[in-house]
Amino acid sequence: MVILKEAEEIERIRASNRIVAEVLGELKERVKPGVTTIDLDRCSEELARKRNAKPAFKGYRGYPFSLCVSVNCEVVHGLPSQRVLAAGDIVSLDFGVYYKGYYGDAAVTVPVGDVSEEAARLIRVTEQGLYDGIQEAKAGNRLGDISAAVQGRVESAGFSVVRDFVGHGIGKNLHEDPQVPNYGVKGRGIELKVGMVLAIEPMVNEGTYKVRILDNGWTVVTDDVKLSAHFEHSVAITEHGPEILSALH
Repeated sequence: MVILKEAEEIERIRASNRIVAEVLGELKERVKPGVTTIDLDRCSEELARKRNAKPAFKGYRGYPFSLCVSVNCEVVHGLPSQRVLAAGDIVSLDFGVYYKGYYGDAAVTVPVGDVSEEAARLIRVTEQGLYDGIQEAKAGNRLGDISAAVQGRVESAGFSVVRDFVGHGIGKNLHEDPQVPNYGVKGRGIELKVGMVLAIEPMVNEGTYKVRILDNGWTVVTDDVKLSAHFEHSVAITEHGPEILSALH
């Protein structure tokens, strides 16, 4: 069941997402060759708790960390570790908080030092796909309009969209209805309405869209071990169009 949010609830979700945006902004500055992914995780939790927010992922369905850190061929749910980031890597940072009864959730992919042109293009196209999808998050449109916009941008650039993992509604729960695929047909799916809040999150692969989960039970990797990028914003559908709640102003 899709839960429509009142204006006051959207403001609370915005407050949670503001914290997420601030934390991700600081983490991006810390992504450099020589940094370990567990350092980024510890930093994310410390920054959230300084703001009186609880890391949303820690303990969620048994997840043991505060941050998902996915490097290179890792798509999502990468586990922080003593892994040292190296120049040329790309790293996806997915973070959420629970603050005063509501969740925030966003993600960004960051180059580590100088990266290949193809890696840079993958990051750029994935972020463009996110914003193309957000533009379609308008009352009266269909869910498939978001999905088709993302897919169109990605596939026209020669990349592929992951099908096994999708975006979602967000509010008092981290994951709510509806699911928001990054592939689909324009004009299909449920009608979008004022009060919906969606976490739109393209996961885009350099090669095949197929993925697999590692033996740790969490980390999703590309089936062909090629690169993957991930961007996410929490977006409210308002009378005036889509409003990004997790933007860093």
